[in-house]
Amino acid sequence: MNRRRFLPSLPLTFTIIVFWLLMVSEVNFAQFTMALALGLVIPLYATRIDREFARIGRLRPLPNLLLVLLVDIVMSNVRVARQVLGREAKIHSGFIWYPLDIQNIHGISALACIITLTPGTVTAALSDDRRYLLVHVLDLDDEARLVADIKRRYECPLMEIFP
Repeated sequence: MNRRRFLPSLPLTFTIIVFWLLMVSEVNFAQFTMALALGLVIPLYATRIDREFARIGRLRPLPNLLLVLLVDIVMSNVRVARQVLGREAKIHSGFIWYPLDIQNIHGISALACIITLTPGTVTAALSDDRRYLLVHVLDLDDEARLVADIKRRYECPLMEIFP
């Protein structure tokens, strides 16, 4: 039997195993066996659903991306708390169509998740042609600066990870 047919995505298998073990309250032989079974079975069905396989490029930008994301989440939480507790008149929320340079659907999904994880922004939709993300921003001061920050901080590293 071909390894690709039995184990279509080693990164997905590994991710499922790790996430299962992180979600359970106690790691023991039974939970590890369950994680392994899920890690072997789910990718087999996922390949039938998803015809676009994840191409992984360089993982070198990943640690820095995660660090930037962690700092941004903390800073955004503080900023959103100040906005919510402050005067409502100072909040200027709105939607923007964020132009995508990344073409890999898995990279687009990761970017959409990162945007949504950062307090004050939520990804609402992906255009049919996969060229724009509709993003709701709690405090939209400067759209051009926001787009440039997302490109520099998140999208460029993701383009290296998902070529």
